[in-house]
Amino acid sequence: MNWLKRIRRDTVARWIALTIILAMLISLALNGLFIQLAGVWARPPLTEIGLLEKAAAVTRVIEAAPAPLRSQLAQAVSDEGLTISWHLERQEMNLPAVEDPISDTGMSILQPLFKSVERRIEAYEPSDWTENPAQAHYALVIELPDASWLMFSAPSRSWGLDEMPRYLIVVLLALISTALVALIATRRLATPLQRFAEGARRFGADFRAPPIEPIGPQEIRQAILAFNAMQAQLQHFIRDRTQMLAAISHDLRAPLTRMRLRGEFIEDTEQQQRLFRDVDEMQAMINSALEFFRDDARLEPATQFDLAELLQTLLDDYRDQQIDIAFNGPARLVYFGRPLGLKRVMTNLLDNAIKYASEPAIELIADDGQVRIKVLDRGPGIPEASLEQVFVPFFRMEGSRNKSTGGVGLGLSAARAIVLEHGGELKLRNRTKGGLAALVVLPVQAG
Repeated sequence: MNWLKRIRRDTVARWIALTIILAMLISLALNGLFIQLAGVWARPPLTEIGLLEKAAAVTRVIEAAPAPLRSQLAQAVSDEGLTISWHLERQEMNLPAVEDPISDTGMSILQPLFKSVERRIEAYEPSDWTENPAQAHYALVIELPDASWLMFSAPSRSWGLDEMPRYLIVVLLALISTALVALIATRRLATPLQRFAEGARRFGADFRAPPIEPIGPQEIRQAILAFNAMQAQLQHFIRDRTQMLAAISHDLRAPLTRMRLRGEFIEDTEQQQRLFRDVDEMQAMINSALEFFRDDARLEPATQFDLAELLQTLLDDYRDQQIDIAFNGPARLVYFGRPLGLKRVMTNLLDNAIKYASEPAIELIADDGQVRIKVLDRGPGIPEASLEQVFVPFFRMEGSRNKSTGGVGLGLSAARAIVLEHGGELKLRNRTKGGLAALVVLPVQAG
């Protein structure tokens, strides 16, 4: 009984069951309709082609005429749809051999019309001509009182269907009915799933996206409600984290400011400069860490923009600093994403290529379903064992943390985080002839 209750609700199981049942019912209905129509068209019974009534009238006229005139009279009343011939002997008619040629229908209908002694009436259909199908036709044979015979012949219907075409049509009707029902049912199931997927992608591009409307079968609605609850928890967590980071930023900067003020009273100049360097380094680390964790670039809404133009603008900024970076790619490429975040990714990768290597270059490639950006350089590269480790926050290849030698080790971590939030990936590999290649792969998303 529990499974019956589940099927009564708007569930996926209910739609699958209804799809199967409706497909079977419609297929049977179309099959039955076709059999009825094709059966009448292909081989209509004698009672439905008007042959018996016409045969009775012609028979009464011909049997009343003298024997020498009967053959001519039979030819005179013949037409394209019905051929009438008079025969002295039954063997002259070349009829097919059947077990029981006597027509019960003809006897029951024609005998009352003759209003005379009972006579022999035989009926043949096209299927009776098994030995010579080319001569197949309808035939009605009536014995006259003087033992002569009248034969009424009607051609087989030209619109009749053979057995194989009938089977093919029945199969085709079954496939069409099943496809129609399946299409309606799958659209009913696919629409809420598509909206669910679009809502999930929208939340991936903008954490402030509204919740998804719970529609569709019960299982899909439950999944949407669970996703909305998760989305609300993440939004609450992000808001709390932002407020906490703002408080940390204020609380850490205040003692650093006091340390710098107190350092002004140190008479030893060397010790004073050391203290100031430590304060400045701590300030830089705090600013970089807060920028990494808060990162307003990640919170910007996604929009359509020209990615090729963004890269060209970035290269123009470097060119103003007397840094020439080669570019290879299309002049225009519309992409849906967060331009500020992707600009920061490219800036971090290009800064590393300029600072630690030479001959920086960038390539933009648009493939089916994805966009690839390569940042190339010629330099020492990175040891294979450290290609993934460099993405760990605060990890640096060199031991010092002097900001003049490259920051605090958060640039690549922030870049990969932004790329991952776009649904893509960021990988590093050493080039064969020396240097490093940073590959950013971004999926193409609909706006």
